[in-house]
Amino acid sequence: MIIDFHTHIFPDKISVAVIDKLSRTSKTVAFTDGTISGLQKSMENFGVGMSVILPVATNSAQVEKINNSAIELNEKYFDRGIISFASMHPDFENYRAELSRLKNSGFKGIKIHPVYQDTNLNDKKYLNIFYRAAELDLIVVTHAGLDIGFPGVVRCSPQMSKNVVEEIGEFKFVLAHMGGWKNWDEVLNILGDKKIFLDTSFSTGKIIPRSDSVWRDEDLNLLDAKKFLQFVKIFGAEKILFGTDSPWTSVKNSIDFIKNLPITDAEKNKILGENAKNLLE
Repeated sequence: MIIDFHTHIFPDKISVAVIDKLSRTSKTVAFTDGTISGLQKSMENFGVGMSVILPVATNSAQVEKINNSAIELNEKYFDRGIISFASMHPDFENYRAELSRLKNSGFKGIKIHPVYQDTNLNDKKYLNIFYRAAELDLIVVTHAGLDIGFPGVVRCSPQMSKNVVEEIGEFKFVLAHMGGWKNWDEVLNILGDKKIFLDTSFSTGKIIPRSDSVWRDEDLNLLDAKKFLQFVKIFGAEKILFGTDSPWTSVKNSIDFIKNLPITDAEKNKILGENAKNLLE
């Protein structure tokens, strides 16, 4: 079963406006309408058996509201192959109780976004959250590296990720975008011996730009097969999770990229679903 470990949706009433705004900011096209029904249709079209939604709280006041909505979503869609993680924000003061509530509500993990949350990954506020998440055996997924909407801003560098792992110790830690979007040489050099997971979201092939945007050709390049194989060699296929960042990449292209790699079928199956299944159990 293919498991997409990194997707996003927005409430139906604001999805059109949000997709338009983010598409213009990132100068890229969206491949679904950003709704849960759009995600379901994409899953059906391309053979994805399960998707993990990763909500982001851009301020601390949103945390409980987002998490309550995620509880409702999980109750309604779990049997349809869609689950949501919870959100957490570094300025949310009651994080210990909220993380306990999330664990008791059946959540598998939380998502943070250091760039959107304007806090470095190795800040004490995040470290406190990670310690508590580790105690509760919750997965932590973080945006890592640059962000297409915030040129030049890095709040989760490979070095910061290394600092976190060395401070917290081993826990279920997933660095999105192959460990650090467009910081990939540093990821290979700094994090190769760390017990972390990487997801493939928005990191393979090429960016698909909006027709009304201007890009340099070289800026559209993401990881090609040769570079991706370095990650497989250094981290091992068992540490890589398939993700699309839906709606921001083509699910078909993302799946085909993995299927066309010159690695064993067993390694492809690990990346496309088995690793995520094991992590979510």
